[in-house]
Amino acid sequence: MKQRIIAFALVCSVLTACSTVSMTGRRQLNLVPESEILSASLSQYQAYMQTAKLSTNKQQTAIVTTVASRIASAAEAYLKASGQEADLQNYAWECHLTDNSELNAFCMPGGKIVVYSGLLNLIGNGSDRDDELAAVIGHEVGHAIAKHGQERASQELLASLGGQVLGVAVSGKSAEVQQAVSVAYGLGTQYGALLPYSRKHELEADYIGIVLATLAGYDANAAVTLWQKMGAAGTSQTATFMSTHPSSEQRISKLLKEIPTVQKTYGR
Repeated sequence: MKQRIIAFALVCSVLTACSTVSMTGRRQLNLVPESEILSASLSQYQAYMQTAKLSTNKQQTAIVTTVASRIASAAEAYLKASGQEADLQNYAWECHLTDNSELNAFCMPGGKIVVYSGLLNLIGNGSDRDDELAAVIGHEVGHAIAKHGQERASQELLASLGGQVLGVAVSGKSAEVQQAVSVAYGLGTQYGALLPYSRKHELEADYIGIVLATLAGYDANAAVTLWQKMGAAGTSQTATFMSTHPSSEQRISKLLKEIPTVQKTYGR
């Protein structure tokens, strides 16, 4: 009888903790309070920044900062227009370029953006440099505003708690939340590892990324050339990135279908 009550409580917790990603309409699981996610993520970010080596290239840093600022402004404009203005209080935007050869970038909940110099070097200095960088940062910010981290941490927490009543566990045991966030973000001892979101999350972030890039005045078609470069870089450089992500070909195919509609809907 007790097991049935616990199971019923578990089901009720899951059913009442569902929300919707406004830009795509997908239903998602959010068992972990956003305040816990923001606190845990900030702690992880601060720990990462203590060991990260900031780039000394002033020109590249300025480029990254400018693009990130425009994408952040586009994200805020979207949140306001879609009735999510209350979420803006959760964002304190910050962007850094770190001196690291990996092909990597991330945006933590709360708006902490990091781009690795290896990724910027891959993009290069062509005419579409800023547009491709906007696709990267738009994608990472897309993870944040779609609350993928909260969803992933909820999934990790659900798996780790087993038959416990989630509402009680979440409210009183932040250690579990910290662990779930650490696993969800792939931080742990390798703080800079790319976030191991599911392929569903990755493709959704691709879509949100081109919407944000378009709203910010960038060319969404650059997302295609970006992934062509990523694919051409070879598995030796992208093995970690691609291990939990859709293939470049899959991304490109989906983007080519989405870009015309995005430009028509969100273009200026």
